[in-house]
Amino acid sequence: MRTATTVEGSAGSWRDIADFIVEAEKLGLDMCWVAEAWGSDAPSPLGYLAAHTNRILLGSGIIQLGTRSPVLIAQTAMTLAQLSEGRFLLGLGASGPQVIEGLHGVSFAHPLARMRETVAIVRQVFAGEKVSFTGKEFAIPLPDGEGRPMRVGLAPVSVPIYLATLSPKMLELTGEIADGWLGTSFVPEGADAAYFSHLDKGLERSGRSRTQLDICQGAEVNIVADEEDLPRVIGGRKAELAFSLAGMGTSTTNFYNDAYSRQGWSDIAAEVQQRWQSGDRAGAAGAIPDEMVLATTLIGTREMVRSRLATWQAAGVDTVRLYPAGNTLAARLDNLAEGLDLVHNLVP
Repeated sequence: MRTATTVEGSAGSWRDIADFIVEAEKLGLDMCWVAEAWGSDAPSPLGYLAAHTNRILLGSGIIQLGTRSPVLIAQTAMTLAQLSEGRFLLGLGASGPQVIEGLHGVSFAHPLARMRETVAIVRQVFAGEKVSFTGKEFAIPLPDGEGRPMRVGLAPVSVPIYLATLSPKMLELTGEIADGWLGTSFVPEGADAAYFSHLDKGLERSGRSRTQLDICQGAEVNIVADEEDLPRVIGGRKAELAFSLAGMGTSTTNFYNDAYSRQGWSDIAAEVQQRWQSGDRAGAAGAIPDEMVLATTLIGTREMVRSRLATWQAAGVDTVRLYPAGNTLAARLDNLAEGLDLVHNLVP
C-alpha cells in the first residue's frame, strides 16, 4: 500500500504544518491531501507546500463543488500542477447541504449531475480544448450570451482526478469516471456491501477493473504502548466519531451516518444522532462502543494496528491515509513513523 496523510488549517499554523509535511516526506510518505471543509481553502496552502517539498504528491482533499465554476477548478488544478512540477492530484467532493447551502449560499441540488458534468468540463480544459459543454447543470458558453468557446491559456496537463464520495450513486459515478476514490468512515469488514459493490458497478460501466481505481482510505493512527492505554485513547476518539455521525450534516442528510449504517452500525448511528440532536453531546459519545472505534481506526498496540492494516490491505485498500494523533509535532511524527513502518513491512 502507498501512504498518505491529510492536513487542514485548523490543525495549527501553516508553517508548523509545512514542517510536519517536510519531515513526513523524509520519512517516506507518498502523498499529502489538504482539506477544505469550512476552514482554510485547499489550493492556497497546496501552493505553499509545493514550494517546501520535492517528491511528495500533493492533492486537494477536497475542493467542494458549488464553490467554484468547473473551469476555475480546472485552472486551479493546472496552476498547482505547474507549481508542483507535476505532483498535483485533484480531489473533488460534493460536500453537504450544511456547508454548501448554509455557508456558501449555493444550492446543493443535483450533486450527482453536477459532479459528472464538472469532471467532464475539467477534463476538457486539461486537454487544452476549447470549452464547449451543454448539460443539465452547466452550459458553456451561455447559449444566449455573447461568448464563444475559449481555451484556457495554459499548457495541457495530465492530472489524476479523485472523488470523495459515500452514497451509493456517487460511488457508482466514482467507479465510472474517476482515477481514485477518497473514502472515509471505512470498516473493512462491511466495505463490500457499503462501498465496493457500488464502485464495481461503476467500474463495469466504464469497462474497467478495481486495479484501475486507486482506493484511498483514511483513519487516525495512534500507537499505544500496551492495551491498558486504550480506554483513554478510545474515549477521546468517541467524541469525534459522534460529531461525524450526528454533527456532519442535517437530520435528513448525513452521508457519514448513512455509511456507518450500511456497514452494520445502524442502531448505534441512529442512537448517536438522536442523542446529539436532543442536545446530549456527552450521551451521544457515550453511546459509541469501543469496538466501533477500533473497527474504523488504526488505534492500538503495534500488533493490533499491524493486524488492522493487513485487514485493510486484504479488503482492497491501495493507499492508506494516516492521521497521526499527538499534541506536538514530535508526537505526530512518532505516530506517523510507526504507522509508516508497519505499512512498509506488510507482506504483499
